[in-house]
Amino acid sequence: MEQQKLNPTVVYILAILGLLCCCFGGLGFILAGIAFFIAMNKLKDAKLHPENYDQSSVKSMDTARIVALVILIINLVYFAATIYRIATVGWDEMMEQSQQMMEQWQQQQGN
Repeated sequence: MEQQKLNPTVVYILAILGLLCCCFGGLGFILAGIAFFIAMNKLKDAKLHPENYDQSSVKSMDTARIVALVILIINLVYFAATIYRIATVGWDEMMEQSQQMMEQWQQQQGN
C-alpha cells in the first residue's frame, strides 16, 4: 500500500494570511486558528495510523502546525491589546489620534 503524504501548503497559506491580517486589530486569529485546527486534525489522523503516512510529510505538517500556532498567539496578543486600548482610551480618542498621525505624516511628505 502506498503511503499518503500530508500537504501543509493550505496550513501555511492560511497562517501567512493570518499574519497579514494582524494589522486589522488582531483579527488574523481567525485564519491562523483555522490553519492550526487543520494541522492538528491531520496530525491526529497520522498518529492514529502512522503506517499510512510518509514520515517526512508528517514532520512538514508538524512544522506548519508550529508556524500556525506562533501566528495564532501573535494575533491573540494583538487582539487583546486592541480590546484593552479601546476599553481604556475609547474609540473616539483612538480615531482622533489616528487622524492626527495621518495629518503629521501628510505634512512631512509635503515638505
